[in-house]
Parts: sequence; C-alpha cells; structure tokens
Amino acid sequence: MIRVLVVDDSPSVRELLAYILGGDPAIRVVGCAADGEEGVAMAVRLRPDVVTMDLHMPNMDGYEATRQIMQACPAPVVVVSGSENPEEVGASFRAIEAGALVLVRRPYGLAHPEHAASAAALLRTVKSMAEVRVVRRWAGTRTGRQPARSPAQPGYRLAVMGASTGGPAVLRDILAQLGEGFPLPVLIVQHMAAGFTAGLAEWLGAASGFPVRIAAHDELLAPGAAYLAPDGAHLGVTQGRAAGLQARLSAEAPEHGMRPAVSRLFRSLPPELRPASIAVLLTGMGKDGALELRQLREDGAVTIVQNRDSAAVYGMPGEAVRLDAATLVLDPVRIGKAIHAIAHNPGSGLSVLGLSTP
Repeated sequence: MIRVLVVDDSPSVRELLAYILGGDPAIRVVGCAADGEEGVAMAVRLRPDVVTMDLHMPNMDGYEATRQIMQACPAPVVVVSGSENPEEVGASFRAIEAGALVLVRRPYGLAHPEHAASAAALLRTVKSMAEVRVVRRWAGTRTGRQPARSPAQPGYRLAVMGASTGGPAVLRDILAQLGEGFPLPVLIVQHMAAGFTAGLAEWLGAASGFPVRIAAHDELLAPGAAYLAPDGAHLGVTQGRAAGLQARLSAEAPEHGMRPAVSRLFRSLPPELRPASIAVLLTGMGKDGALELRQLREDGAVTIVQNRDSAAVYGMPGEAVRLDAATLVLDPVRIGKAIHAIAHNPGSGLSVLGLSTP
C-alpha cells in the first residue's frame, strides 16, 4: 500500500486529489495539509511514501516545504501544477532545485472530458515515484561552473543525452560544467509530462548558465547550445547541408512507451557520426536507450552512464551497465567535466580524464 500525503491550500483541490488517489486500491491517502507549514509537520509525523505538493500556498509555499521535507524526512515529492501560464510553469522548476522529483498537471474535474486521462496520469506518476529512492538534502552550494575555453580542434561533433525520473536536476549539473565556448551541440531527450518542456528549457538555461531551447524540425544545430526534444515528438539528428548537423522531429510510434524516446535519439545518429559523438544515459525507470547506447559504444562513441549512488532511479543506467554499454560510469558533475574535457581535447582520448573504463 502506497501512503500519500496531499499538500494544497485549496479545499476543492485537496478533495479532488484525495478522491482520485484514494480510489485506487494500491494507494491510501494518509493526510491532507492546507499549507506548506502543515505539510512539513505532517510529513515528519506520518512519514508518507509520496507527497503531492502545490507550490503557491500561504504561510509557507511549496518550494520551502519541499526543501524542508527533503532535509527532515526525505520522500518523493510530486509537484501538482494547475497553471497554464508559461512563466509560472517555468518558475515551478524551482521545486526541482528544492528536491522535487517530477511535475505533473493537476487532474481536471469530474465533469471534464479529460478527467479520466489526467487522473490516470497522476496515479501512474504517484505509483512510479513510490519506487524511487531519495536521500536527505542539505542546504549548500553546487560545484562551480567551468570557465570559458578556447574552441576545440576538429574532432568530436555532437553530444546526446537521455534522462527520465530525476533528470532535470542532473541535466542542470551536467550543463553547468560545459561552460562558454563549448564546441559541440547537445541534444537531449527528457521524459516529461506534456506542457512542461518549454518551462524546463527556460529553467535549465537559467540554472545552468548554458543556452537551452526546444528543438525545431530541420534546425541547423549550433555549437554551445542544448536542444530539448519537444512534447510528443521524437528527436533525431541528420547530416545537413554544408557538413552541418540538423535536428529531425517525427511523430512515429512511441518506443518504450515514450515519445520522445532516448532510444530513437541514439539510434538516429548516422554511422559516420558515431565515432565523433559523446552519448550519455542518465537516471530513469525502464530500459529506454540502454541497448542503443551499447551499439553506439560498439560503433566508436564515448558512452557515459550515471552511477548508482547519484541516480534517483537506476533503471536506465543500470541496464546500460548490465549490457556493458558504458565507457565511463560517473556522477553528474564528473559527467559534465568529462564531456567538457573530451570535447576540448579530441586527440587525447580518455587519457585527458585520468580515468579508466569500467
């Protein structure tokens, strides 16, 4: 039985969430809090398996409540957002910095035609988060960003990354290490509830200091920028005009239940590009991208996998390690430093890192 604490200042929303969650035989709502202060106290007392969190509340908002819960009694926090305003959606990613794992749209009311689908999405998210291992977070500063570097010699041409649960904070930490003048474009697939990707791009760019935008079909990829797969579309790469690389979007069938899928991104790399690529597989449930990462390694790419201790969910990276798909297994900050060093020293191989393969 999954024990859930609901934190929201709206009585009607608390009632709706409790109704949806309590209607599933695998879930029990152990409490409902009307603001962040009450939510922290109830979390300490009740020790729920999952907390659903509103952000804008009196007395103590959801950002501070999440931070205090992750310090006092760590539990997976699911931010339930009812805002359609892009600026507010972007600001909600501040909760990721506080320790929240995932954001999900607030379910529609019972009379709405999309109620069943939105309620099912919440239930799936809560159930999956109940399986996530979280750790206590202490207030502090993150590792500093890399300084600017002069452009690299010709060598590596592309970095690709895939992430799911727990990915936004990890991507922030990696991108922060790349610095100004990074010589490669970076393509990213992050599994994300529809409606949050634009906010993620805005937050990632501001939090990491590295330019991040949503990829557009046939867009020429520029070095020193990250491109996120948009909602509901697979992201790939092709060899474009004048030796440039272009983003390719498609609406073909989901893979591993996902669109965008990491597997599709990794598989899209043309054979001639693979030895000039760095591919990274990060925290997430399931196996998306693991088999394709092994193929990239066999085809000459540098492949990097997030280590077990730093991953919120070790499913995707764990499967990659099991398949012997990883050239390197590192924590997020060291992943960023490794990408930075390899891209700027293309002729040095892994010796530039002082690391050996697993």
